[in-house]
Amino acid sequence: MRRSLLILSIFLAMMLVACGGDDEPIIDPDKTYFSGILKGHTKSVYTVAFSPDGNTLASGGYDKTIRLWDTDDGTQIRILSGHRGPVSSVAFSPDGSTIASGSQDYTILLWNANNGTPLRSLTGHTNEVRSVAFSPDGSTVASGSNDSTIRLWNASNGTHIRTFTGHRGAVRSVAFNPDGNTLASGSDDGTIRVWNVSDDKLPRTLPGHLLGVFTVAFNPDGSTLASGSWDATINLWDANDCIHLHTLTGHTGSILSVVFSPDGSTLASGSGDDTIRLWDASDGSHLRTLLWNFYEITSVAFSPDGKALAGANGDITVRMWDLTE
Repeated sequence: MRRSLLILSIFLAMMLVACGGDDEPIIDPDKTYFSGILKGHTKSVYTVAFSPDGNTLASGGYDKTIRLWDTDDGTQIRILSGHRGPVSSVAFSPDGSTIASGSQDYTILLWNANNGTPLRSLTGHTNEVRSVAFSPDGSTVASGSNDSTIRLWNASNGTHIRTFTGHRGAVRSVAFNPDGNTLASGSDDGTIRVWNVSDDKLPRTLPGHLLGVFTVAFNPDGSTLASGSWDATINLWDANDCIHLHTLTGHTGSILSVVFSPDGSTLASGSGDDTIRLWDASDGSHLRTLLWNFYEITSVAFSPDGKALAGANGDITVRMWDLTE
């Protein structure tokens, strides 16, 4: 009897490993990426995001759609239609099963990432939704809006959890710390605020920019926070103590998007000066500049393995770069 139970236990353990018992997406170490232009949107593209396994890229824009692309060959997989206004932000859940999209129609929509069917609509904001983000465990969606608030939502049933107030301008960007305990927000009021997700305590405020803050992002271990501003600068902060570390200068236009590479060594920034810049995240030194089409770069995203970079452009295209080439 004991031998039978032992064999059964070993078999079940092997099955859990084989099937990915923790539901974490599997990234192919030998994967290669399409490099070039993705065409399909009929109006300006505003936002891009990779799926956690790196096989799909989502893009949203002023044609009110989200489009899913195969990152192997750049072909369009499907179109998600349902918003009544431009799509400002897209995000995949950590397990890759759900897509959240925020729109200028004041709503957030949740979609089944596998078949593109809408799951639920999150309503409550009284102005355009500019940014959406999933918590690291996938249980919560955060949204930032032109109504100057941040809202937290239950991702499984769409119920409202709480609202953070205090910004005096539109909230352009929200980002969860990888530990899931804090949330950063950037606003037109020129400040970054760091909120405790579980309560209504007053947030820490980082007043380091001369103009509005358009984008914020944590590095993978949560130790550093990056912020990009209309003032054409990027600031790096110690995320634990909210101490300023570096100011990155070189762009000649507003910073519209910042993102860290998966290993945390590199920061990418997209700007209104029509360029993407890559920076050394440890000291802020400039590494490389990518030029593109004389249009502002509204969104940038690293693939989960850091081998590729995607960008949304002020025209109607998306572009991917294979950074290994």
